Amino acid sequence: MTDDDLTLTASLRPAALDARRGIVRLHPEVMAALAINPGDPVRLTGRRSTAGIAARAEPGASRALLYADDLVLGNLGLRDGGQVTVAPIPVVAARRVTLAGGPEIVAVVSPEMLRLALLGKVVSAGDDVSLLPQDVLPGADNRDLVEAARRSLANRVGYAWTSTLLSVVGVEPGDGALVTMDTVVAWRDGQETHAPGTPMGGVRARGAGEPGGPGGFATAGGRARSRSDDDVIDGEVVEEVQESGEAVPTLDDLPGLKAQAQELTELLDLGFHHREVLTRLGTTVSLGVLLTGPAGSGKSALVRAVAAEVGARVTTLWAPEIAALTNDAAAGRLRTAAAAVREAAAVLLVADVEALAPREDPGPLATVFRQVLGELVRSGAAVVCTTSRPESVDPALRSPDLLATQIAVPLPDAAMRREQLGVLTRGMPLAEDVRLDDVAGRTPGFVAADLGALAREAGVRAALRQKEAESPTVAAEDFEAALDVVRPTSMADSTLEVAAVTLDEVGDMAEVKQTLTESVLWPLTYPDTFARLGVQPPRGVLLYGPPGCGKTFLVKAIAGTGKANVLSVKGAELLSKWVGESERAVRELFRRAREAAPTLVFLDEVDALAPTRGQASDGGTTDRVVAALLTELDGVESLRNVVVIGATNRPDLIDPALLRPGRLERLVYVPPPDGEARAAILRASSKAVPLDDSVDLDALGAELDGFSAADCAALIREAALAAMRESLEASAVTAAHVATARERVRPSLDPGQVAWLAAYADQHAAR
Repeated sequence: MTDDDLTLTASLRPAALDARRGIVRLHPEVMAALAINPGDPVRLTGRRSTAGIAARAEPGASRALLYADDLVLGNLGLRDGGQVTVAPIPVVAARRVTLAGGPEIVAVVSPEMLRLALLGKVVSAGDDVSLLPQDVLPGADNRDLVEAARRSLANRVGYAWTSTLLSVVGVEPGDGALVTMDTVVAWRDGQETHAPGTPMGGVRARGAGEPGGPGGFATAGGRARSRSDDDVIDGEVVEEVQESGEAVPTLDDLPGLKAQAQELTELLDLGFHHREVLTRLGTTVSLGVLLTGPAGSGKSALVRAVAAEVGARVTTLWAPEIAALTNDAAAGRLRTAAAAVREAAAVLLVADVEALAPREDPGPLATVFRQVLGELVRSGAAVVCTTSRPESVDPALRSPDLLATQIAVPLPDAAMRREQLGVLTRGMPLAEDVRLDDVAGRTPGFVAADLGALAREAGVRAALRQKEAESPTVAAEDFEAALDVVRPTSMADSTLEVAAVTLDEVGDMAEVKQTLTESVLWPLTYPDTFARLGVQPPRGVLLYGPPGCGKTFLVKAIAGTGKANVLSVKGAELLSKWVGESERAVRELFRRAREAAPTLVFLDEVDALAPTRGQASDGGTTDRVVAALLTELDGVESLRNVVVIGATNRPDLIDPALLRPGRLERLVYVPPPDGEARAAILRASSKAVPLDDSVDLDALGAELDGFSAADCAALIREAALAAMRESLEASAVTAAHVATARERVRPSLDPGQVAWLAAYADQHAAR
């Protein structure tokens, strides 16, 4: 050991934010002895040599240990407890990094995405690296870019992106070099990022028959190696001549988007092939289009399919990658892209346009982009900009001389998801027990990319089950297993998970369930019937009752029964101290609800969001929020196929205007459970608990006066814990354990509050 290095013992105990990101943690005194600071690179030597980023270990860490994850230990060739030598190394920026990965990863992850995943990591030849981006970057300038990359990788690769490993084939210069935005990142024998300083770089266009070429809606059975999401296009300007081939999506591959496809097809066909008609009519057509919709819903696939239909060539730009360049380089890239489409039948596709033209603080690059966009549109070229966050796009882009036409791609409903599953699984041998209608009903919030990930995961599960089978099939159990791990990316902001529970499983409360069925489920399930009878369905419902009596559980049951998309927020989550932010959050919530229709919007603790106006001492924030809510509920913009449910313990605190007809017009009292209902709740809570014959749930329910539904569930949990305290080998919960639990769990209902709420309900019913 020299003065410049130390030998420590490797310990497999990474921090949550470090996992598979090339970070090692050291005691502060060890870092001082090595004369290094947090964030400095270090050389690590075990059986093999690698490099990492040093960080401080948590308080109480050992001076003799180096804390690392399984990826670092694997690169060192060591196990937990092995000896590793640590030495400081200078910071050297990598000029070029070459990697190798599985064909399914190479086909869908562009070099630009790869560079963002490696940004801030120190890599060595022969290492394995993950796609997990660094959460703490050397500078804040690239954080938005890396966050966009994180969402895009999740959409593109699916749930497995967090565990995918790649091999570092080569690093220039030497080993232990830091990946920066100037590093050229390349796939082995494949694409690479542009070389620094060259507007068009060294990116080779992918043809229609090549992996990762033009694509959109992939089939899980392997019929076409095409993309199932649209967040990330190959970051460079890539001229893609869409020729016939399996990888080019067709309109038949985009179920549920026929109306959007027809509108875009008619516009491009008129602009490309029938301008003489416009000339004779003395008018022109603007081919600037803003295409909005959830990430992964098929926006870029739609553009490519329509372009192929009208015989147009597509040139693509990924806006976040352009925005990460210097202003001069970015402007040069934009003008080069514009020059590529200044000819007949060519479309410039700009993905995630909010990165180039943000609503907040648009810089000089946004001005250049608007200028280039205006020149293109005036020259007759077609420009389609896509975004999954239209509220973040500069409103100036929507002027008549820029993006005059806006087309929205909706979040799929159950019928559309069924069609998309049919396309995604048409190359898969499905077992007889697979019911795609059921799968579609259980996937609210899923977009095309999510459904593609679901189908792929089901196929993987089927392959693992039938490795030796000559004629393997994908069964219902494979989809069940896939549903446990694949989550809808487009509904990430929703805080309510649709549980596998329906109104039929809610004990008692027959009157409440009937009211909710008529007020919530019927408008979402039978909108055509309301239209046929000329009846305006209820716009909203207010659930009120004592705490712990099942208001949120009822909403989960409604969501599970109606299989609608659910957006859920607590009242306080929408409030912000910044002027205008709370109202914007309300507008964004209802915009998402309209796009995702049929949608159930659940406002928990609505009294915090919409108190009586003029009584709050918050500078008028809640008054403006109430005004925004009223505008969204019965304003000019129709709220079709959207039902709002509010929940509160204090209905008297809510602004009266919110409870008028056309808003939260149906007030539903959720009373505390009586003896029969408590017994039903106890039975439901103890389904998985082995109860001894001595436990009489009916008698117990009758005794629990003052217990809420939450209290009853807590009693069962505490009884099971009492059995465990008595013996960890206990096989059943006895009446004695329940008696012990009764001593610990007390009723939480306030008799005064219950009486007041009951009187409020009687008063409202008498009106």
